Amino acid sequence: MKLYCLSSDAAKPCFVLSFKELLIMLDCGLSAHSVLNFLPLPPVPSTRLASLPNYTPPHVNDPLLEGELKECCGRVFVDSVPEFCPPLDKVVDFSQLDVILISNYTCMMALPFITEDTGFKGQVYATEPTLQIGRFYLEELSEWVSGSGGGAGAAKRWKELVHLLPPPLASALRPRAWRRLFSPGALARALSRVRVVGYDERVDIYGALDATAVSSGFCLGSANWVLRSAHEKVAYVSGSSTLTTHPRPINQAALRGADLLVLAALTQTPAHNPDHMLGDLCVHATVTLRAGGSVLCPVYPSGVLYDLLECLSAHLEGAGLAHVPLYVVSPVADSSLAYSNILAEWVSVGKQARVYLPEEPFPHAALVRAGRLKHARSLHDDAFSADFRQPCVVFCGHPSLRFGAAVHLVELWANNPAHAIIFTEPDFPHAEALAPFQPLSMKAFHCPIDTSLNYSQANKLVRELRPRELALPEQYAASGGTAAGGGAAASGGAGGTRPHIGADVPTVVVRRGAARSLGVRRRAARATLCGSLAARASPRELRAGLRAAPLTAALRVRDARLELVAPAACGTPGTEAAPAPVLHWSALDVEALVRALAREGVSEARVEAGADGCIVHLPRHDTLVHVERHATHVFCEGRSDVRQALRRALAACLPHI
Repeated sequence: MKLYCLSSDAAKPCFVLSFKELLIMLDCGLSAHSVLNFLPLPPVPSTRLASLPNYTPPHVNDPLLEGELKECCGRVFVDSVPEFCPPLDKVVDFSQLDVILISNYTCMMALPFITEDTGFKGQVYATEPTLQIGRFYLEELSEWVSGSGGGAGAAKRWKELVHLLPPPLASALRPRAWRRLFSPGALARALSRVRVVGYDERVDIYGALDATAVSSGFCLGSANWVLRSAHEKVAYVSGSSTLTTHPRPINQAALRGADLLVLAALTQTPAHNPDHMLGDLCVHATVTLRAGGSVLCPVYPSGVLYDLLECLSAHLEGAGLAHVPLYVVSPVADSSLAYSNILAEWVSVGKQARVYLPEEPFPHAALVRAGRLKHARSLHDDAFSADFRQPCVVFCGHPSLRFGAAVHLVELWANNPAHAIIFTEPDFPHAEALAPFQPLSMKAFHCPIDTSLNYSQANKLVRELRPRELALPEQYAASGGTAAGGGAAASGGAGGTRPHIGADVPTVVVRRGAARSLGVRRRAARATLCGSLAARASPRELRAGLRAAPLTAALRVRDARLELVAPAACGTPGTEAAPAPVLHWSALDVEALVRALAREGVSEARVEAGADGCIVHLPRHDTLVHVERHATHVFCEGRSDVRQALRRALAACLPHI
């Protein structure tokens, strides 16, 4: 068994597991950190961005580089359509992938890069919320890029001169592998490949193993995957949470006792408590609104957005600011808000109870009816423009501030210190997201809300699950170590040590682009017996609870299934099946052997006890029989009739079937 790592971002994982002659991809996350090196794509033309000065590296006179780079407050950006860093495509041939298992909608953004124009012919499995909300994410991103000049030519020359550019461009990770976003057609084809599964539903993977999605507690429809064969069990834990939020709680029982546990997508903000950050956000929003300013929250169209609407609306009502409108601006805002209220089977027990009252599990439907919450596809919608009033709270994307309505609102409010922008998504450093908008007068607050497992919770989970082997990305391992095994668990940053995962189990650390062999070895396999052989067999009881019968069979492998068939079924037609051999078993009884030899005319046997068994000495026939617990060795220099007598005596003393 081997594990390949195709992603450099542990929060957006992509692994490939080689298991039972299958290639199984675990998640296909898309790293978007690369977009921070590009200028934003404003939904309306920006005079300020267009007037930024060009940048040319010192001592470089390259006309092909002209206009590709811009400088803003000492930082150099690429003036082109932003590009993303998809999973590596040279380590594993995507056309050979058999199946892709997706854990949640934040880890499926690279799906079109893997399934389209690569020869991929496998299956993709995900839960229904993962598919639908992932579709919202992908369609929103695709519409932003295509609506902001996505068809324009891409800047390429700067990648040849990256070593001459100032940081952080100089340290960009493999910029030549960055790719522009997929087309809407490729997106539709990729999503059509996904097969929907439910929690605890066993999916047969080409007859070789079963895959089961179990709740991970992170977001709507998020799942951990359990792979089972007849004798092996692999658990994949990605994007899990033990906190009490709106999704169904994590199912730990299904993950226990695995031969291999693959751990990924832990929290990106281990120093920030989600509850404290949510409280800070409410306080910052209240203070800003009371001062007459508006609040901008660049968010994704699902996930934490539901909790933000619920908590912030309640807090503002308690603070006497119930009149302040809340706006959600996204191409998929209407679909996302409506869809979340029909997912009763995927939410926590408390929210399920509200469905049967009947009430909506989330309060944003009531907020819409009361006129406190309004949503629009874009800032240009006539209805939205007519109803828009300040002060207000606007939720829109993208958290990187490189796409979407958030770009225009930052441009609009940047010079007013009364307004505030609050970052809640942990995917991007807020200082780098704001870099193209400097100098900035509006207030900026960083309140990252990441409910994924932190390192202390992950260490506790590993101890409770007790896997035989643990595999994790190098970002989660102890600093300076390539692999760990049997080390004491360490979870904190005391004494300058960064947080990491430490467990009292053998641990394999995987790096991007690397393949690691795992300790799980196939020692047995389950096969079926054909009807003709089963009818011919006559089992006899060897001991209580154990029956056996001798068989002569051929092994046939088809569609990853093993079957024992009669030899004639695989040989030449009309061939007679060979008679079943007599099979002896159990340990040899030395006293019975001496009596059997006497009946065969071989007498004067002398028995000597040894350290590892007994030795039966036949001095007249120059023969020794060494009897051990699991073996019998015969050293005979006598005549052939003596050897035949020995054979008959041994056969008579051993039980046989």
